[in-house]
Amino acid sequence: MTTKGRLVVLEGIDGAGTTTHVARLAERLRSLRVPVRATREPSDGPVGTLVRQVLTGRLVVPGGRAPGWVTMALLFAADRMDHVESEIEPFLAEGGVVISDRYDASSLAYQSVSSGSQAKDAVEWIRTLNRYVRRPDLTIVLDVSPETAAERRLFRAEAAQLYDQNEVQRALAAFYRDLQRYTPNDRIEVIDASGGIDEVHARVWSVYERALAAP
Repeated sequence: MTTKGRLVVLEGIDGAGTTTHVARLAERLRSLRVPVRATREPSDGPVGTLVRQVLTGRLVVPGGRAPGWVTMALLFAADRMDHVESEIEPFLAEGGVVISDRYDASSLAYQSVSSGSQAKDAVEWIRTLNRYVRRPDLTIVLDVSPETAAERRLFRAEAAQLYDQNEVQRALAAFYRDLQRYTPNDRIEVIDASGGIDEVHARVWSVYERALAAP
């Protein structure tokens, strides 16, 4: 489908602030009368709802464990394709801006890190799984230390999720800092997200404005 709008993605480890800054960026664009839709992955669709149950431990496979990285990659890819077809592409076709809290970079990061020694092959396979999804016009990586992110997760007082272990988060942080290597044709900007919300939003807006706001 030919689209006229823009797809912007915010990425980062758990606790980086993606949800907060998707909301702040959407709010600012609305104040400028830009048609905008804030969304997220896993999505609120049927497959995304299933994925969220896995992440929170409400759905397990026999033996009481979470599904393996291959199953998770397939679930995320199915959710993403449904997300693109049902929500993202229709809004872009109307000329709007879609801001997504995570997209396929999360699959590349989380499932490849989970695959251990198979990481190199996992990246290529996950890229193949997602080859038909619409590419983002801009991906902003919110870079924080795993320690800062862990403190933020504790402050949220939410139940631990599947990938919250500190060693996993350290590996994910390293992957995200090198994200351009894995998606060389995408526009990726890595920004320091360790400051206060207003400070980080200013950096997000600066990147957005430089990349997309100009005619």
